[in-house]
Amino acid sequence: MRILQVMAGAPHGGAEIFFERLSCALDAREDVQQRVLIRRDADRAARLSGRHLDVIELPFGGAFDFVTGSGFRQAVDDFSPHVVLTWMNRATRFCPRPKGRFVHLGRLGGYYNLKYYRHCDYLIGNTRAIVDYMVAEGWPQDRAHYLPNFVPAERVKPVPRSSLQTEKDMPLLLALGRLHDNKAFDVLLSALAKLQNAVLWIAGDGPNEKALRQQAEDLEIASRVRFLGWRGDTAALLAAADVLVCPSRIEPLGNVVLEAWAQRVPVVASVAVGPIALIQNQVNGMLTPIDDPDALANAINYVIDNPAQANAMAAAGFKSFEADYSENVVTGQYMDFLNEVVTACVA
Repeated sequence: MRILQVMAGAPHGGAEIFFERLSCALDAREDVQQRVLIRRDADRAARLSGRHLDVIELPFGGAFDFVTGSGFRQAVDDFSPHVVLTWMNRATRFCPRPKGRFVHLGRLGGYYNLKYYRHCDYLIGNTRAIVDYMVAEGWPQDRAHYLPNFVPAERVKPVPRSSLQTEKDMPLLLALGRLHDNKAFDVLLSALAKLQNAVLWIAGDGPNEKALRQQAEDLEIASRVRFLGWRGDTAALLAAADVLVCPSRIEPLGNVVLEAWAQRVPVVASVAVGPIALIQNQVNGMLTPIDDPDALANAINYVIDNPAQANAMAAAGFKSFEADYSENVVTGQYMDFLNEVVTACVA
């Protein structure tokens, strides 16, 4: 099968990370030929080319971008894909009309405006809630499909705590994500102020960094918070941590939960849509109300103070990961779906 994947997203982000993972996983299969189109990004192009993918870079600009459309059409003409998989709004908007030449799949990782997807043959949502949203917005149910994300399971050496001024015997909390209101890191800082001795690493960047740093100063916990910026070594950070905390107000999937499960790290998360669909409370993680620093602090304390239960939740999380979110499982689901829709369109 010939697959053309198209990503016009930002340098960093959850969808962008999974695009790279899925592209590499599919390219490793003997039954797949693949090319990828990306928004110009030297680092992403180098990573993908280093994995022997065939990469084409285009501007994917605004209204006056007269290059991307023709470049996209040329890529389709040269490769003759069976499937074009476009990620999010911009890539989908630039996709040429299929006219029976290929199956156009739009992949959504959020509750996007479906006007950008009206020419797609099928839509993919990475949560069941997103698929329900598509149908509620009028998209035909038989053309809306759920396919989850996967995360790597390889165990790696932990980031040395000493490299980030963290003592070995201090409880270490890790939070991952964009520094944005949706992620509710302000709630996590308020919870940290209620905890004794714990240290927090926050890996991510975004518009709220200055406000969060000031909040840490105001709460007199700045000495226990490390702002790491955007990091590409998520597994190594998790390997060093005692607890992964996901306090989000809005979290469609909760990819960080999967990352923690894969590394056998216990999870404390809010009852945002994504985590609540993944976690059975006190079985494979702990759930707390949104915007409740007291409840969040209590849940974190429980995990820290009860290592046997924490280990049991981490082990159950890993089993959940293996069953539903491993690379082999998810890649197999993608290939089954691609073969199904290509066969249906040919028929």
